[in-house]
Amino acid sequence: MSFSRRALLKASAASAVLGGLGAPMVARAQAAEFSYKYANNLPDSHPMNTRAKEMAAAIKAETNGRFELQIFPNNQLGSDTDMLSQVRSGGIEFFTLSGLILSTLVPAASINGIGFAFPDYDTVWKAMDGDLGAHVRGEINKAGLEVMDKIWDNGFRQTTSSTRPINGPDDFKGFKIRVPVSPLWTSMFKAFDAAPASINFSEVYSALQTRVVEGQENPLAIISTAKLYEVQKYCSLTNHMWDGFWFLANRRAWQAVPADMRAIVAKHINAAAVNERADVAKLNANLQQELAAKGLVFNQPATAPFRDKLKSAGFYAEWKGKYGEQAWALLEKAVGRLS
Repeated sequence: MSFSRRALLKASAASAVLGGLGAPMVARAQAAEFSYKYANNLPDSHPMNTRAKEMAAAIKAETNGRFELQIFPNNQLGSDTDMLSQVRSGGIEFFTLSGLILSTLVPAASINGIGFAFPDYDTVWKAMDGDLGAHVRGEINKAGLEVMDKIWDNGFRQTTSSTRPINGPDDFKGFKIRVPVSPLWTSMFKAFDAAPASINFSEVYSALQTRVVEGQENPLAIISTAKLYEVQKYCSLTNHMWDGFWFLANRRAWQAVPADMRAIVAKHINAAAVNERADVAKLNANLQQELAAKGLVFNQPATAPFRDKLKSAGFYAEWKGKYGEQAWALLEKAVGRLS
């Protein structure tokens, strides 16, 4: 009786200190044999996090509470660079990262961002769920990380402008366009004889507003959320780059999980990735309608002339040399001859 009262008092004190959260936290820790953190850089409302919550619940249910996935969206645990470092060291167990950023560690990971390689989503998934994706995953493994089979969708990048629609490669000539600080972007737009300017994203709106640059390029979701339609008139659905998020895991943490439980976790993560792809496709369709209603004028140019221009400018030959024969052959197997 005396022991029970002491235990109760201790539990009550802990609950008071933690604002009523003490007891549930203790219960979770006792119930879950593995409690792993999953971090990402997207808002809580993004389809990635909506599907992540579903998969976490499904994993917990199928493992009878033995595996719990805690989700930390919206850069809560740091920048992309910080979180990549943490997943490598084991500070966090799971992390989703763009292949274009992961390329700082795994050069092959940015190959999906090659300009005008992918004409549509069917081609993207054929490559990334096929041999090209398998090659990139192999390179990620060599870098000491585990990676799930299915890549999540970030999206195709589109071109906006305050001066003219981009109907073909000649429209890029002399075009002052903001690009991220990345050799791949700068290389591509210079091949079009454009005038790319590397500007931090936080300064993009003002740069467009003051006509420091005429245009920029981003997925529709960012064009919408950053209200770039207020300072841009045209949106050309160039689909010039596609990028996705690889679901990465710390190797030691992943291998500590029993094989049968790993199979359950991987199954639900990969299923969530496929569902997120469908969500993003639907979101993009709705966004185009919404942005058009706000005055943005859309056009969809053909891909072939842009590819031809990049080929004649030596862009594909340059990047083929950087990625190597094997990776390039796998890319061309999916998208057709580029170089």
